[in-house]
Amino acid sequence: MSKEETGETGAGKSKEADESIPMPEKRRQRDWIPSLIWLIPILAAVIGISLAVNTWFQRGPEITLVFNSAEGLEAGKTKVKYKEVDIGTVRSLTLSEDRSHVLVSVQLKKEARSFTAADSRFWIVRPRIAGSGVSGLSTLLFGSYIGADAGVSTDKSDTFTGLEVPPIVTRDASGTQYVLHATDIGSLDIGSPVYYRRIRVGQVTAFDLDDDGKGVTLRIFVNAPYNKFIGINTRFWHASGFDMQIGATGFTLNAQSLATVVLGGLSFQSADEKLGPPAKENTAFVLAENQTKALKEEDGQSEIILLNFKQSVRGLTPGAEVSFRGLLLGQVKSIGIEYDRERQEFSMPILVEIYPNRLGQKFVEYRTQSKYTPQQRLQFMINRGLSAQLRSGNFLTGQVYIAFDFFPKATPVKKNAPQHAGDGDTSSPFLQLPTIPNSTDEIQTQVSEIARKLSKVPFDQIGNDLQDTLKVLKQMLDSTGQLAEKLNDNVAPEITAAMKDVRKTVNAVERTLAEDAPLQQDLRQSLQELTRAAASLRILTDYFERHPESIIRGKRENTQ
Repeated sequence: MSKEETGETGAGKSKEADESIPMPEKRRQRDWIPSLIWLIPILAAVIGISLAVNTWFQRGPEITLVFNSAEGLEAGKTKVKYKEVDIGTVRSLTLSEDRSHVLVSVQLKKEARSFTAADSRFWIVRPRIAGSGVSGLSTLLFGSYIGADAGVSTDKSDTFTGLEVPPIVTRDASGTQYVLHATDIGSLDIGSPVYYRRIRVGQVTAFDLDDDGKGVTLRIFVNAPYNKFIGINTRFWHASGFDMQIGATGFTLNAQSLATVVLGGLSFQSADEKLGPPAKENTAFVLAENQTKALKEEDGQSEIILLNFKQSVRGLTPGAEVSFRGLLLGQVKSIGIEYDRERQEFSMPILVEIYPNRLGQKFVEYRTQSKYTPQQRLQFMINRGLSAQLRSGNFLTGQVYIAFDFFPKATPVKKNAPQHAGDGDTSSPFLQLPTIPNSTDEIQTQVSEIARKLSKVPFDQIGNDLQDTLKVLKQMLDSTGQLAEKLNDNVAPEITAAMKDVRKTVNAVERTLAEDAPLQQDLRQSLQELTRAAASLRILTDYFERHPESIIRGKRENTQ
């Protein structure tokens, strides 16, 4: 088949096919029917608008927080939380014009409008180690956030100064705050625990130095329901670390808990277990140094007494005890030194504070009913020998204390004696007692006197004389040795011969006194004869007693 035939045949077939296919009709689309593809963006727009409207209506106030540093904060990510619930988000971070602080813009939620109160507080929560413990550990995993504490003020504000340290007590905490006054803060810090019978019931919230600089004022918060155990008779004291005391009474050690050893703390208890009326908010108490001083009974009015010692006061410190026959009367207030220009000697004036009421109820009644002044009463006792003496309280530490007792040989102090030795124009405003040296000082004085006497002994001359005596004694011993040698050479043989003769004599005596010796046999026979003679003599004597006439007439013959 040729190409022409093949081409004609194909063309004919295509023409027939084209004639069999109908021609499409052109119709115009209707404009009022939208395409389904536009439903998706329309729906997204509606959702976006609704979300925007909802966000607008749910949008709360915008506030500005001022912090020293924005460490850990990120715009758009960092949250503001109250009780771990999100109440806002950080929008932006701006550095102040003077570069001293950071301005943090926060968008709060609608339900957080109460946080615009003027006394609201904000702080950055980071990992912290403080007196109250370890906090903010969750921020190591999820990042820092801003903590909030709603205020109660009716005034509103949009700018707040952030706290650099989280508050110890938030406003929603249930409890009571109290004020404590102390001479120093010791080892306390914000967050230090407060204990009641070794149970933690609160913490220290703040402290500040007093205006006059002579003390410290602390504020503590006691949680409910433990605040009901605080009354007007409650006593507070330092329970920080170890309460270790070494004194004349021995060694004592006390500690509240391991936490107080590391962080410090306070403790409280009512005197005599009597709370009294409940203490109100911000009631002020005195913070004692330790439990002993806090719970001690009231001793009444104290008296100051001046003591002048002429001896060393080594081992005596302010606070050392003053006792009367073992009963604690008070403590040492101060220790000084004075120079007497007339006598050209030093004295050690010591002021002691005593509490006369500790001497018993009868003595208190005597003091109140007596018509004499305290100086006169004291002078009466001085006349009887009342004096003061330093005594050793602890041989290990060398601490000493002052003992009052009656020493008849003590020299009484004159009334209104000068306060400063040698200054006769100034009278002492204090009661005074005579002092006597203690036994140790007396022993030292006696030892010193013995040493002075021994120093006068001519030991050198005695030593020379002793050497001469030893030489003479040596000569005598040498002569005695020579004499002993001569006696050994001349007398010893004769003594040996004499001993042999003595031994022979003893042997002869032994042979003579032996049982089978002739002398023993003769002696036995003689004794037997003597026995028979005595028997005959006894018979004769009996016959003469019966027949005394036979002495004249002779023995009568027997007749039948």
